[in-house]
Amino acid sequence: MPNVKVVDMTGKEVGAIALSDALYGAEVNGAVLHAVVRAYLLNQRQGTQSTLTRSEVSGGGKKPWRQKGTGHARQGSTRSPQWVHGGIALGPKPRSYRVSINKKVKRIALTSALSDKCANNNIIVVEGLAATEYKTKTMVNMLAAVGAAKKALVVLPEVDKMTIKSFANIPGVKTTQADNLNVYDILNSGSLVIARAAAEKIEEVYKA
Repeated sequence: MPNVKVVDMTGKEVGAIALSDALYGAEVNGAVLHAVVRAYLLNQRQGTQSTLTRSEVSGGGKKPWRQKGTGHARQGSTRSPQWVHGGIALGPKPRSYRVSINKKVKRIALTSALSDKCANNNIIVVEGLAATEYKTKTMVNMLAAVGAAKKALVVLPEVDKMTIKSFANIPGVKTTQADNLNVYDILNSGSLVIARAAAEKIEEVYKA
């Protein structure tokens, strides 16, 4: 069972916490992580891109010149793809990029992501992680004190508007809640900064 030290907001060690083997000590499955991250990124795409085909571009109804005798190549419309202002051949049209991943695979990916962070000592558990006022500087100092990387994912036990807004203007820092963890966000962060209450809630929500 992995043990991680617990620090306060000044970086002082105040104890330790034993993390679940099922969540933080699992074997990292790279193939599943790739599949889940790929699906997440594809599902962010709106798929609303659209180009006009030759039939959708206005104009071009008149044949530009007679078929024979001009010395030019034969043309039927000034909206053919080879013309300037013509339609687009084989261009993108609205489509869905949706990819479905089943719950079991998502679960394996989440445990793999958490286990990878734990194995590389990139999990920082903070006691009493909360803002007492709307102040970004306080949170900047806290992240520096606990040794968080520039790109950090801060996990809170629940929605705390004051704390979330205090982190909002820090470049590279993102906040989330314990019951809303995302594999992509975990892997995309340098450090996983978890409030102690959130660490306990993660085990309640995700432990089998």
